[in-house]
Amino acid sequence: MSLPAGARRLFPHYSEEDLDPRRAPSLLISRLLEDGDAADLAWLLETFPEPEIAAWLARHGRLLSRRSRAFWGVVLGVETGPALSGDQPQAEALWPL
Repeated sequence: MSLPAGARRLFPHYSEEDLDPRRAPSLLISRLLEDGDAADLAWLLETFPEPEIAAWLARHGRLLSRRSRAFWGVVLGVETGPALSGDQPQAEALWPL
């Protein structure tokens, strides 16, 4: 199953063969979860089963922005990483939640 033409806008520097779901699942999942629209996300869920996307999020969620990671963690019911403890300095976020 190839990437829909509308989603190509999110991958301007990649050739079509680089966007094969079997060859680049992490790239496709991360970019579509971060910036995809409804049609892109529908394709993502047709291509990758929801449990596979949830497992990806649990393992690689730090590739997403903080806001996207928090949103998809709630939607998919996944713990996306340890919360900062009180003794860890928190970096100033560009878009704080």
